[in-house]
Amino acid sequence: MQNTELAVRFFLQLAIILGICRFVGFLSRKIGQPQVVGEMIAGVLMGPSLFGLLVPGLQHQIFPGGVSMSILYASSQVGLVLYMFLIGLEFDTSLIRQRLRSAISVSLAGILTPLALGCLLTLLLIHQPGLFGTKVTLGEAMLFLGAGIAITAFPMLARIIFERGLAGTSLGTLALAAGSTDDAISWCILAVVLAVFKQNAAIALLAVMGGVLYAIVTLTIGRVLLRNLGRMADRVGGITGPMLVIVLMLVMFCGWLTDMIGIYAIFGGFILGVAMPRGLFAWHLKSILEPIVTNFMLPLFFIYSGLNTSLSLVNSWLLWGLALLILVAAVFGKGIACWLAALCNKEPHREALAIGSLMNARGLMELILLNIGLEQGIISQTLFTMLVFMAIATTLMASPLFELVYGRYRRKPVSAAQPSTPAVATKAEIV
Repeated sequence: MQNTELAVRFFLQLAIILGICRFVGFLSRKIGQPQVVGEMIAGVLMGPSLFGLLVPGLQHQIFPGGVSMSILYASSQVGLVLYMFLIGLEFDTSLIRQRLRSAISVSLAGILTPLALGCLLTLLLIHQPGLFGTKVTLGEAMLFLGAGIAITAFPMLARIIFERGLAGTSLGTLALAAGSTDDAISWCILAVVLAVFKQNAAIALLAVMGGVLYAIVTLTIGRVLLRNLGRMADRVGGITGPMLVIVLMLVMFCGWLTDMIGIYAIFGGFILGVAMPRGLFAWHLKSILEPIVTNFMLPLFFIYSGLNTSLSLVNSWLLWGLALLILVAAVFGKGIACWLAALCNKEPHREALAIGSLMNARGLMELILLNIGLEQGIISQTLFTMLVFMAIATTLMASPLFELVYGRYRRKPVSAAQPSTPAVATKAEIV
């Protein structure tokens, strides 16, 4: 009976999540924000910050803790990994090879500058009681805060790029490359912090070395083996049911593997997508997976994270001042630093500004990192809330700034490299 009750509640949760996300997403587009920002805000509104504040009994009845939230979390991770796989499927590595210097420079600027500012901020915050855990050393606090400022809203950045029609462009690929590299390094830094905090060096070694090995093997040996799927798709004129099962099995396995390594499941899906064959195979795979993933599965990730966010703990002028200082450091550490790095590599001025505005968003990748720090006792609930404020503010900045400095000055690109195949896969193609 308990399983039946969980299933019934899960269906209700799905209906409410999809309805609220679509409605708030519609409103967000009316004010110039992308759908993804609306979904993030919807998650916060449905959590204790608003819904739980106004009608706590009803909010708890619909979204209780325990097993119900575990089901929602697991479902959200599946959607997120599949979405990042689709983003990897569009990732054009040839564009990165053409602009490798810019990608490396922007990535380094987006890591080193936030780390330096995070260390300086920690020297100030460490003396404020109740912000860091009692067992946290100065070095651990510096690394964690630096990683928190350095991280990029990689899934959100990817979706903004997708919604703006930039997924196959040089600018979009450069931003994705820098953002994914920064996030991977940030997770490695977090692994080092956890290793030192737990006095277990194996955690850091496994995350760094395992992640590098996974990427190398997948993008070399894996890419060669996966070419067979592309040849099969060319022979039969599309993707068959067994081929789709193989792809989904590989995505889930790679998500599991990278999660076990300690660099988070989305990078497993993303790197596998990069290794997949292009052409007819990639186009048909996108037409099958994209509608259900973006409209049904991905919103669960944003809602789950929002349900764990509360903005009511910053309750003094001092704390708000410190929160504002963190926000300023975050904007300088990512947005301005990445803009200057792109300029130094002779990128066009508007593209450099666009890269800075996109890299400055933190989104829910930040919330994931912060939740880990909170659960491990590295930061307190108060500092957690202040950093959530920074994540929301920088994310809300991204789309308007991007539109201001770049979006309105470019024409929407025309899809050029699509095979002459039907826009939607037929039932026969996926059976």
